[in-house]
Amino acid sequence: MWQLYQFPLCPFSRKVRLLLGEKGVGYDLVRESPWLRRDEFLDLNPAGQTPVMVEAERNVTLIDSTAICEYFEETIEKGPMIVGHAASRAEIRRLVAWFDGAFYFDVVKPLMDERMKKRLIHRQSPDAKALREAMRQANNHMDYIDYLLDHRRWLAGPALSLADLAAAAHLSVADYLGGVDWQGHEQTKAWYAGLKSRPSFRPLLSERMEVVGPPPHYDKVDF
Repeated sequence: MWQLYQFPLCPFSRKVRLLLGEKGVGYDLVRESPWLRRDEFLDLNPAGQTPVMVEAERNVTLIDSTAICEYFEETIEKGPMIVGHAASRAEIRRLVAWFDGAFYFDVVKPLMDERMKKRLIHRQSPDAKALREAMRQANNHMDYIDYLLDHRRWLAGPALSLADLAAAAHLSVADYLGGVDWQGHEQTKAWYAGLKSRPSFRPLLSERMEVVGPPPHYDKVDF
C-alpha cells in the first residue's frame, strides 16, 4: 500500500490526492509537518518538502508533486489527466506550472505564512498588509481563471485535466485560509463547485488544520 506523507493544507499534496482519487489509487495518509525537519523525513526527501509517496514493499519512493502525478499518469490508465494531442498536453502542463508557481507564491504561500505558520509555529499575529496583498493577488488570478472558463469548458480545454486539479488544490487552501472573495467570479465559482462535488474532493474538505479553522462556506458545495 502506498503511503502519502503530507499535511492537511499542503496544496501540492492536495493535487496528488485529487489525481489519486480520480484514478482510484489507494493509499494511507501519513501526517508530516515539514517545518519540524524530522531526520526520518529528511532521509526520504532531503529537500524536506511534502508530498512524498512511499511503497515500501517495492522499495519505491516518489518525491515532488509533479513527478508523482506524472508517475501515476504513466502507470494507471484510469482517469487520464494529461490528454489530447501534443499542444493540448503542453497547455495542461503550462497551467499546472502556473498554479504550482505563480498562484502558490502570489497567494497560497503568503496566506499559509501569515494565517497558519505564524499562529502554529511562531505564535505571532498575521501581517494585515501581507494578507491584503495576497487577497488582491487572488482576485487577479481568479480573473484569469474566469477568462479561461469563458473560452473553454475546463481550464485547459474540453476535458477535465491535471490543470483543473492543480488549480482547485491551491484554490482550496486559499479558501480555507479565508483569502478568496468569490464575489464577481461566477465562472470560477461554478467550476470550483463542480469540482467540490466530485468524490475525489470530498476527503479534502473534511480535513482540518489544528489552530486554524476554515470559513463556514468552505466545505459546502452550494456556497
